[in-house]
Amino acid sequence: MQKLNKIYEGKAKIIYQTDQPDLVIQYFKDDATAFDATKRGTINSKGICNNKISAEIFKVLEKNNIPTHFVKLLDERSMLVKRVEIVPIEVTMRNITAGGISKLLGIDEGIILDNPVLEYHYKNDSLHDPLFNEYHIYALKLATARELEAIKDLSFKINTVLIDFFGKRDLDLVDFKLEFGRYKNKIVLADEISPDTCRFWEKGTKKKLDKDRFRRDLGDVEGAYQEVLKRVLSGK
Repeated sequence: MQKLNKIYEGKAKIIYQTDQPDLVIQYFKDDATAFDATKRGTINSKGICNNKISAEIFKVLEKNNIPTHFVKLLDERSMLVKRVEIVPIEVTMRNITAGGISKLLGIDEGIILDNPVLEYHYKNDSLHDPLFNEYHIYALKLATARELEAIKDLSFKINTVLIDFFGKRDLDLVDFKLEFGRYKNKIVLADEISPDTCRFWEKGTKKKLDKDRFRRDLGDVEGAYQEVLKRVLSGK
């Protein structure tokens, strides 16, 4: 697969054109950002960990009949994916209170929610990805009712699969972010599933094994990413 021109570069990934119009290469960087990119840094080997973790998770989801953009792993930092039109809606699924929901509602972190909470955020850096609802989505014409229903249904299904997957690896899936895209008139999961986009707490100890270690200056950030990768690949 020939890598051609760079199409897009974000905070954590670069997308490259290929010689096939429906396929692109997603390259994972070591760059790290937090708080609307006001905090920046580098996490050694983060791109390698996130690429391998995401590839494995996409395979698991595909086996559970959840469509994704993943095609195959190319190398340590790159995967081949379907070229999708990203829907500018970021979905957050919350199982335990932490981060944004604690600040928004003034509640403690660590409360296990009776039912998962789904949030929509407008994917717009200049507006700082504000929380919004389905009526805003329709007003802005970001998705049709059918597309939004597909996004919602897939988000809850993904949550169920991943709670079980990570639970078997002694990790609590606190919350995570999802992005979806349109591929041949179908909604599919895109972007990545990694410690950059998920909060993982070790069962029992509640040790944070995700980007919160970078956000909150907890140290051993690289070790946390490596630990998640080890558990994902080994099943423990």
